[in-house]
Amino acid sequence: MVSEAMRQLGATGNPMRVLFEYGKKRAAVVGAENVLDLALGNPSVPPPPQVNDVIREVLSGPMADSVHGYTSAVGDLDVRSRIAISLNRRFSAGCRAEDLFLTCGAAPALCACFKGLACPGDRFMVITPYFTEYRIFIQGAGAEVVEVPADRRTFLLDIDAVEAALDPSVKGVVINSPNNPSGVVYPRENLEALANLLRRKSAEYGAPIYLISDEPYREIVYDGVEVPWVPSVYENTLVCYSYSKAISLPGERIGYVLVPPAMEDHDAVFQAVAGAGRCTGHINAPSLFQQVAAACDGMVSDLTSYTVNRNRLYDSLTAMGFECVKPDGTFYLLMKSPEPDAAAFSRRAMELDLLFPDTSSFSCPGFVRIAYCVPVERVEKAIPRFARLAELYGLKARTA
Repeated sequence: MVSEAMRQLGATGNPMRVLFEYGKKRAAVVGAENVLDLALGNPSVPPPPQVNDVIREVLSGPMADSVHGYTSAVGDLDVRSRIAISLNRRFSAGCRAEDLFLTCGAAPALCACFKGLACPGDRFMVITPYFTEYRIFIQGAGAEVVEVPADRRTFLLDIDAVEAALDPSVKGVVINSPNNPSGVVYPRENLEALANLLRRKSAEYGAPIYLISDEPYREIVYDGVEVPWVPSVYENTLVCYSYSKAISLPGERIGYVLVPPAMEDHDAVFQAVAGAGRCTGHINAPSLFQQVAAACDGMVSDLTSYTVNRNRLYDSLTAMGFECVKPDGTFYLLMKSPEPDAAAFSRRAMELDLLFPDTSSFSCPGFVRIAYCVPVERVEKAIPRFARLAELYGLKARTA
């Protein structure tokens, strides 16, 4: 006998990865150049040159004989100190090495926060649309999910809706800005309104409501948009970060949880996060890439192709008659399905070997997500296929 819940998770898989695997099989039939996969958020640009420089330096330097060994479970002290210095320089964060718990990317960081904070009967609030795995992470921690929709005109936080859904059972609120899948960045005033609400409700309930800020796309923004440093807005914030997206290291699995010094019951919260990591099999984050993280914190891969793809897709698709949310950040574009059943629209696109998921698994029915972290040439090849879809659905081209 096995856990039926776990079996079903393993059998179904993440929708984006299901499309990714389908694309590989389809490529074997029609050729990889003819399958236009816009499903998976897999960075297509190389890491900054410093990443490989650091790897070579470490492997040829005095640490070469020990770099593949264990580090402290929470992460190498010198690495955490250097990351803290970087955060303090960039955000005036006021953080210390002992505030950082290094993880194998943002997903384990989130899991450690949920499991570390959750007590029997607790719930975590997520803002829809949200990354599809949040629900799995929260339920895996033994807690329940409360979904609250973002403002469907702007995809910003709807503070009134958040307040209506709050009660003493809500242990924390999860935010993701820049947001996957909408690409929207929550402006400071929106976050300040949320912070004021959470302070008021925390005082009313006699217990802190934690804000869990999932930030793997923090540096991937366009047109000079500001991504506020959330702990400067709300003191009881846990930051979950990954180096996967900003410096194109999704396969190396390195990130952290930051428990800021201003956190209420800081030491207990940090210990709970570390204990949750231990409970789920964490030993230490990859030792070599801890060194990379310390040396390259704050760096960003060349975003030129993402910018070109974003502008090309948004301008072309809206001109064809599709309704799109223009992303401020990430490398995703949210597009309204031209038919009520967005999954059927996605399947129609698959017939043209154009792959993108509908966003029902993001709790955002009626939309699809287009990942444009792909070579510019793939986007150019995709434009005529989108035009074919627009024609099939009888969309009216926008005139200038």
